Amino acid sequence: MEVDAFSIPGWHGVVARRHRPPSLAEAVARLTDPSQAVETLHWGRNYLYVAALETANGPLPVVVKQFRNEGARARLRRRLRGSKAERSWAAAEALAAAGLDTPEPVLRIESDDPAGPSFYVSRLAEEVTEARYLLRAAAAGDAAERFPEYPVEELLDGIAALARRLHGHRIWFRDFTSGNVLLSRARDVDDGGALRLALVDLNRARVGRRLTLSERTRDLARMPVLRPEHQERLLAGYWGRVSAPKRLLYRLYHRSFLAKNSTKRRLRAWRARLAGKVVARGTHVHIPRAPGDAPSRERVVWDHLSDQPHLHASPLQKLALRLGDAGSHLAESAAVLRAAPRIVRRYRRLRRGLYAEPVEFAGAGVALRPWPADPDALLALVAGLGPVPVLLRLHPWEPEGRDAEEALARKLAGRGHEVSFALPQNRELVRDRARWQEAVAEIAERFAPYGRSFQVGQAVNRSKWGVWTPDEYAALVADARERLLAARPDAQILGPAVIDFEYHATAALLNLSRPGLAFDAVSALLYVDRRGAPENRQAGFDTVDKVVLLRAIAETARNAASPRCWITEVNWPLREGPHSPAGRSVSVDEETQADYLVRYYLLALGTGLVERVFWWQLVARGYGLAAPGEGGALRVRPSYRALATLVRELAGATSLGPVAGPLGGEPADPATRLHRFRRPDGSELVVGWSAADRVAPAELPRPARAVLTRDGDRVAPPDGPRVTLTPSPRYFVLSEG
Repeated sequence: MEVDAFSIPGWHGVVARRHRPPSLAEAVARLTDPSQAVETLHWGRNYLYVAALETANGPLPVVVKQFRNEGARARLRRRLRGSKAERSWAAAEALAAAGLDTPEPVLRIESDDPAGPSFYVSRLAEEVTEARYLLRAAAAGDAAERFPEYPVEELLDGIAALARRLHGHRIWFRDFTSGNVLLSRARDVDDGGALRLALVDLNRARVGRRLTLSERTRDLARMPVLRPEHQERLLAGYWGRVSAPKRLLYRLYHRSFLAKNSTKRRLRAWRARLAGKVVARGTHVHIPRAPGDAPSRERVVWDHLSDQPHLHASPLQKLALRLGDAGSHLAESAAVLRAAPRIVRRYRRLRRGLYAEPVEFAGAGVALRPWPADPDALLALVAGLGPVPVLLRLHPWEPEGRDAEEALARKLAGRGHEVSFALPQNRELVRDRARWQEAVAEIAERFAPYGRSFQVGQAVNRSKWGVWTPDEYAALVADARERLLAARPDAQILGPAVIDFEYHATAALLNLSRPGLAFDAVSALLYVDRRGAPENRQAGFDTVDKVVLLRAIAETARNAASPRCWITEVNWPLREGPHSPAGRSVSVDEETQADYLVRYYLLALGTGLVERVFWWQLVARGYGLAAPGEGGALRVRPSYRALATLVRELAGATSLGPVAGPLGGEPADPATRLHRFRRPDGSELVVGWSAADRVAPAELPRPARAVLTRDGDRVAPPDGPRVTLTPSPRYFVLSEG
C-alpha cells in the first residue's frame, strides 16, 4: 500500500495515497472532531465512530478509533513503543502481507501534543456481523435459529484456520476475542459464498517473532467458546490432533481468562464508584483543559458535544468548597426543615385527590437551540410536531449568537407557537454581576416581544453551572426580574430550575428569605430516575409522586406567587459516546427512548398538576428527537414521531385518569397501564402500555374500533376488549357506548 506522510499544524501521520483527500487539513479537522460522527460504534476506554472522508472519488465511509494518551504511563508507552494508532497501522500492514482480512487502513493521525490523542482511521466494513453474537447464541443453544446463515461448525473451523494463519505468519494478536472478528459472506461467484473473517482492534498485536506454545494457546483461549464440544472442534481445527497437555493448557488459560474478565468488571465498577467520590473522573479528549492556575470554583469548561459545562475539580476539592460555604447550606437546611411539615400535609391531600376530576391534557412541548447548519430544517421539524409550546434556551454569555436566537424566536412566534425562554448562567456571569445585568437587559429588550415566560437559571444545584450558594442565585434572579419586568410588565419569572429529584434544593430556594428571590411559577428539570423507566421508583417515588410533591412544594412556597409548575427539561440519553449527557449505565436505545418519552408525558401531564413539559432538546446527538445524519441532513428518531403522534391524538383532550380493573379495583397485572381520554369530538381513547419489560394482559372499558401504534401507524383492532400491552404505548380508540 502506497502511503504519504503528512504534517499539518497540531497533527502528523500518514495517509493511504489512493484515498488522500483534496484538503488534508480539513479532513483531519473533521475526522478528529467527534461532533462529526455519523454513528457511534463503541463507547468505552476508546471511542469508535463512523464518519465520512471526502476523497477525490466522493465520500468514503470510515471508522475512526480515538485513542487517549493521558497520564505519565501512557505517554511513556507511546514514546517507547509508538502510539496505539501507530501499532494498529503496523498490524494492518502485517495482516495484509499475510493475506488476512482487516478493514483497509486509510489514515493515521497523531497529535503533536505528547498527551494528546491519536486516531486510526479505516474503511467501514459493511454488512458484517460480530462473531460475539453468534458465539453467545451458540452457548445458549439457539444459534441455528438466530443465525442460520452462519453454521456454528463453519465458524469454529474458520476461527481455527484464522488463528493458525496468524501464528504461522508470526503475528501474536493478543486480543483474539469474538468482538474483534467480523463475519461476512464472499460475494464473488468464484468463492461460492465462502465465510470470510476479518480482524479489527489491532493495536495490541505483536509482529515478527516465532510464537511459543503458551502464546498460541493464550490467543485461542481468549475466544469465548463455552460448550465443551465446540472447544474440541476449535482445538482440532487448530492443532489437528489434540494432545492431552495441549487440551489441559487450553482449559487452564480459558478458565483463567473468564475469571480475569469477571474480576476486571467488578474492579472497574468499584473503581468507577470510588472515582466519583474521591478523585475527578476521567474526561473525554475533546473536553478542553482548565487553566492551570484557576481556583477550584473556576475550573469550568464547555463540553460542546453534550452541550453542557464540565467542572475540572475532584469530589474532595468540591467538598472543601462546600465546607467553606457551610453557613449558606445550614440556612438552606433550616428553610427545608421549617417548610417540611406543610409540604408533607399538602402532598398527602394532593395525592388523595389525584384523578378525582377530569383535567385538560395540554402542554407537551420541546426545548431547542438554533441550528445554524440548516435553520429551515429546524423550523420544519417544529412544524411537524404541531402547535407545541417551545422553550428556547438562550446563552447569555454568547452575545455573538444573539442574532440567530432572535431570528428563531421571531419565526416561531410568527408561526403561532407559544415561545418561552431559558436563561442559564455560567461561572463568569455569576461572578460578574454587571455583565449578567447587561446580558439580561439586552435579552429582555430583544426577546420580550416574542414571549412572556423566562426561566432564570439552569441546574442551580450543580456547581458546574456556576452557582455555589443560594445568595449567588438570589442575586441572579433579582437582577433578571428587574430588567425583564422593565421590558415587559407582564413577564413571568420561572425558577428555581433545580435539576433531578433533589427537592430539598427546590424547597430551600422557594422558602429562603432573600431579597429578589421570587417566582411567578415554579420550574424544575425533572429527570426522575434515568436508570430505568418513568414508572420506576426512586426513594419510594415514581414520576407521578414526584410531580405531586413538586406541586405540594409550590403550593406551600413562600417565594412562589402561584402554585403553577413547569418541567422545563427531561430526556433519556442515548448510547452515543461523549454526545450523551450521562454515562453508559443510564443510556438507552432509540426505541426505548421513544417509549419512555410518551409514558413520561402521559404520567406527568395526566395529573393536571404541571402546565408544561419540555423535552431537551429537538436536535442533538446523544439525546435529541433528531440528529444529523449522512450528508448533514437531519434524521428524525422514533422519539420525534412518538411525540408528534402524542400531540396529534390528544390535541384538546381531557384526561379522565387511569382505567380501573374489571371490578373497579386494581388491574390483575401490576404492569398494566391504561389512561383514558375524551377528545373534543366526544370520542374516547385509552393509551395503554406495560410498565415492565414484558407483555401484560389488560381489558379495555369497551372494544376498540381503531388502534394506533406509538408512532401513529394503524393496526388491526382486537376482536374484544381484551388486549396485550407491551412497553411501547398504543392508542385504542374506543367504540361508541
